[in-house]
Parts: sequence; structure tokens; C-alpha cells
Amino acid sequence: MPSVVSEDSKKVVMPAKLTPAQLAQLEALARSLDREQALWASGYFAGLAGMGTLAIAEPPHQGDAAPAATAVTILYGSETGNSAGLARDFASRLQASGINARAGDMDSYKVRALKDERVLLIITSTHGEGDPPQSALNFFEFIEGRKAPKLAGVQFSVLALGDSTYEKYCEAGKRLDRRLEELGATRLSPRVDCDVDYESPAAQWMETVLPLLPGEPAKTSQVAALSVVSPAAPAAVPFDKRNPFNAPVIENLVLTGRGSSKETRHVEFSLDGSGLTYEPGDALGLMPLNDTALVEAILEQTGLDGQTPVTHKKADMRLAAALASEFEIAAATPRFLESWATLSGAAELRRLLGAENQAERNAFLHHHHVIDIIRAFPVPGVKAADLLMGLRPLQPRLYSIASSLSAAPDEVHLTVSTVRYELHGEPRTGVASGHLAARAEPDSTMPVYVQPNPHFRLPADDVPIIMIGAGTGVAPYRAFLQEREARGATGKAWLFFGERNFRSDFLYQVEWQEHLHNGLLTRMDVAFSRDRSEKVYVQHRLREKAADLYAWLEEGAHLYVCGDAAQMAPDVHAALLAAIREQGHLGDEAAEDYLRNLQRGHRYQRDVY
Repeated sequence: MPSVVSEDSKKVVMPAKLTPAQLAQLEALARSLDREQALWASGYFAGLAGMGTLAIAEPPHQGDAAPAATAVTILYGSETGNSAGLARDFASRLQASGINARAGDMDSYKVRALKDERVLLIITSTHGEGDPPQSALNFFEFIEGRKAPKLAGVQFSVLALGDSTYEKYCEAGKRLDRRLEELGATRLSPRVDCDVDYESPAAQWMETVLPLLPGEPAKTSQVAALSVVSPAAPAAVPFDKRNPFNAPVIENLVLTGRGSSKETRHVEFSLDGSGLTYEPGDALGLMPLNDTALVEAILEQTGLDGQTPVTHKKADMRLAAALASEFEIAAATPRFLESWATLSGAAELRRLLGAENQAERNAFLHHHHVIDIIRAFPVPGVKAADLLMGLRPLQPRLYSIASSLSAAPDEVHLTVSTVRYELHGEPRTGVASGHLAARAEPDSTMPVYVQPNPHFRLPADDVPIIMIGAGTGVAPYRAFLQEREARGATGKAWLFFGERNFRSDFLYQVEWQEHLHNGLLTRMDVAFSRDRSEKVYVQHRLREKAADLYAWLEEGAHLYVCGDAAQMAPDVHAALLAAIREQGHLGDEAAEDYLRNLQRGHRYQRDVY
């Protein structure tokens, strides 16, 4: 039945087969299109229907049986949102194809339902050196434990996201792939491991999996042309990772004082006009540029002309511009090592590629950047396309947001430690932190987007919070207290903060003292590791305050940890266990259960990197 327009109501009148939700979607679409766009959309839908690729499910009639059980469950474990985005996109695609599919976070998944699944698709990232994402820890604990059920009737496939510069590349996905097979599940298609440029292999995995899935396409229904009465401007395209907002720099200040052994910056961006919003606990993605001096060094060493035309992502550009903005040209990766070994024919590089030499290969890559390898193993006459073939796409860098929109409308603040070190007798800097330190002057712009972090959130305003952070890990707590102040929160707040020196590295000292004075911050304990001969860190303060710490937890306090994943977070975890074991008079296993229960109840949240 074609759609018609009532001249009296000026509304689109839709056939009865459309549900209220579908009707609302079509009306919203119609209002957003001008005449030319509406004609195009009309042809698009008619064409899809004619090809049999437009699936519109028949709404259930009263008295129909309950909807069929979910045919496909897509579980994701996500640290930065990439796995979550892929899972939701694939679920939407399957639903549009008539397959009863749902996507869900491992954190909220009812693990007892595993044995009842028909098809289980896993999309998970790997955090640090082979660990699952923080939100997926409970799922991994269950499925790798003794209580995991036999899964003889389940089909599965795994998409693993990772970073090949880490030794245990895609290890979280590999663990689930092995474990599901051990539990008797049948592999629907082989696991696919993705590096940081995951889009293409992820799309291929979906193309492989899709025709293997159960379910029949829903009945198709032809959609007639939409007549639009009141043309309106198209809706604005939202800013996100694929379409970042060029945010002007408002302020870029060095927080650390004279004599500090490090440089930490406070950087403020304007979001005015972007429509971007965020919550305390979220991160800001930055799209940096590579150091111009490094681009010139690579061009000089290879003998390539920076004006050489190249093509990247179907776009034409000059080689120098591509090296500056599109590719990772600092840290070397296994991909680059393999590519340069082929180009150079160097026996030493080929030897490092052997599986038995993984430890040596990782050590080599840790101590040799792209420029170092190019210098040590020159390739005369190398072509621009061959150089780029071994390089990974330049990735955004994520930083915890250090502000609240309630306190700083249309702004976003960051706390960034500038990475500087020496390698092979030359000074080196981090890609993003170096960009911020050298080129992010006020009124300059930088592409940014908001990365939500739903697993690092404030509780209700009357709930106590304990915030543990070292160095720039204090950033989200600045946002937490700004938000609580704006909301008039009454819950107690306790901050543990650690850095190197009191005089030069007490980040946001005046703000914390003001919060203490006005009662927003109830307690603060600090640890400055280099002010005395015996180093003291935040974990030592936790042990010293064990009795009060445990009392706060017993009162229902939420616990937050932000900072280094390699050392600080494990040390803090051990200190928390010790405090709980001692103050609760518990054994080792009972103390572990105590912390695990806090995690399951979202009362122990970590943002570590």
C-alpha cells in the first residue's frame, strides 16, 4: 500500500503494517529531507525492495506466539569502544537482514545463559599485556573457571582486536577462542585477529560469518515514494572518531613547577558549536600529527621526494603529508619489520621474524623506531608505496577528561604528561604529547572526539567515593569533583594522589585544597616518591590507612583507580587486598571474593593504561 499525504493534517499517513516506532522514524526522516533528497531516498528504497534486500519485519498480531529466542548473540569486551561499536553495527546489520540478533556487553551478560545460546559471536579487545578489558573480567573468570557449562550445542566465532606491538597480541580473543572449543562449542568460522587498523579485517569477518548464520530473512514490503510537504535542512552529521571536530585550543599550560623531572600540561579545548557532550569518566580522542622533523628524516634517509603523489584510503595526497598525518612513523611494529626485511633482504631482520625469536624481536622493536631500522638497513631506490605498505595508520590517542561540562560548558580539559626520552643518542617524544607540547598553541585547532567510558562513572550523589590516582591518573577525579560540586552532592570523597615531588609535581594542588576547605573533598592522602630516600607510593598510603579504607568500603563507598596498568594498578590492587584481608579478618580467597564482588557491583572501577 503506498504512502499518502493528507493535505488537511500535513502529515504522512502510513500503511497499517508499520509499527508506531517505524512510523516515527519515517516521519523524522521525511522532515529532514529536501525535495531532491526525498526523491533520491524514494528511488533508493524502491530499488532495495525490488532487489529483495530491504527487509521490513511484519509486526506481530495480537494473539501471536511470543517472539522466537535470539538466534545470534554478539558479546563484546571493549576498553576504548571499538569492540562495542563493531558489535552494535553488526547486530543492526543482522536485524536489518531479518536475523534475530542482539549485541551485549560481557559486563552485563547473564553467564548462566551461555548453555542456551545458539550462535555466539565474540568481539573483544586485549588490554595491556594479554589481559581482557576491565569490563569483561567477570565474564572471563566465569568461562575459564570450573563452573563454565558444556557448550556442545553452541556455534561460535571470535573477532579479536589488539595491538601487534604488544607481545601477547590479541590474547584475550585467543583465550576465548580456545576456551569455547574446550567447552565443546563448534567453531562457525576461524578467529580473525585485528591490529589497530581493524576496520577491513573486521568487515571481512562479518562477510564470512553472515551467510553461515541461522534465520530466514523477514518478508519484504515495497516502500512507495514519500511526498514531503515541508522541506527542512538535513540533520547535522555528528562528530565522532570517523568525523572528528576541529577544536580550538583555549589554554595550554605547564602544570609542573621549576625543577620538576617531568613536564605535565593542562590543555583546554573549546567544543563550542560541536554538539559534543561527555560525562565525568569519559575520554577525549586526539588526532595528532607526526613531528615534522621525523618526516623530514625519513624522507632524507630513504631518498624519497615529499612531493611524490600517493593514494591512501582512495584519496590522493603528497607523500610528506601522508607521513605527517596518516601513518605511524615513530614506533616500529612487526608489520614494518616484516615489510622492511623483504625490501632490504637483511638476514638479521629475517632471522628476527622467526617464531622462536619472539622475545628477541620484541626487544629489538622496543629499542628501534622506524627511522632506526631504515638507517641500519638502507634500501636504495625504495618506492613510496613500498614504504607506506609496512606502516600502520596513525591512531588517535585517548586521554581521560579532566573537566565537567557542568563547571566548564562547551569546554573539555586534559592533563597530559609530555613523553620525552633519548634513543640511540637522539631525543624522542610521544606523538600526541609531543604535538601538544610543541604545536598546540592557543587558537590552533586539533581534531577531537569523545570516547564514552560507561565503566568509570560516578555513583549517586550521597554515596561515598574513594579515588586513587598517580600522576595524570588524577585527571578524571578533577572532573568527578567538579560534577559533584555542580550537583550539590553530599557523599563523602577521599583522594589518594601520588607523584614525584611535592614542590614541583603536586598537580592541581590549589583546587584540591579548596575542595578540602569547602567540604566537597573529605580527605586527601598524598605520596611523593622522590622527596625522601625511601620511596613512598599511593599503595603505601592505602596500607597505612587500611582501617579507615575498609570502614568506608563497608559503608558502601565506590572505589576508583586510574593510572599506569603495568605497575601502579597491580600494586594498588595488592594493597587493597591486604587492607581487606587484615581489617576484615579474611583469608586470601575471601579477600579476593570481596574485591570481585565490588567489581561485579560496579563499586570497584579502574581506568588504567
